[in-house]
Amino acid sequence: MNEMYSMGLDLHSLGGGALLAVIFLNLFLLISYQDLKKYKRLNSIVLMPLTATVLGLMIFTGVIMMAAKHLDFTIENIVMIVISIALLVLEIKRAKALRYLNEKKERAFDAYKPFARRIYQIEFILVLLISLWMWIV
Repeated sequence: MNEMYSMGLDLHSLGGGALLAVIFLNLFLLISYQDLKKYKRLNSIVLMPLTATVLGLMIFTGVIMMAAKHLDFTIENIVMIVISIALLVLEIKRAKALRYLNEKKERAFDAYKPFARRIYQIEFILVLLISLWMWIV
């Protein structure tokens, strides 16, 4: 049982690093793309499924670890749950804003970029802080 728990912790920790990498990739591609239509296509085909998969991995392994600890709620677990919900809400807001962005307007993408960049930066900081907290403690 101990080996399974430690493997679950390792997977959860690796998932945290992967989530940081995916958020950084999203931020980098947002900054580098200039064409809204190409960015929307890339986002819908690659970035959104990748982000959802890695975030799902984090939530799933977190739930498994909580079950292994017999639902023992600690302050760390509560903070992780709150951050997971915050990440989901932020991603939904960002994706919804991108979906309803008018491709025919010239400056639509330029208006969207600061909003999305701020969301990605908030997500990156949240994940980095909770990861550092868990990796150090």
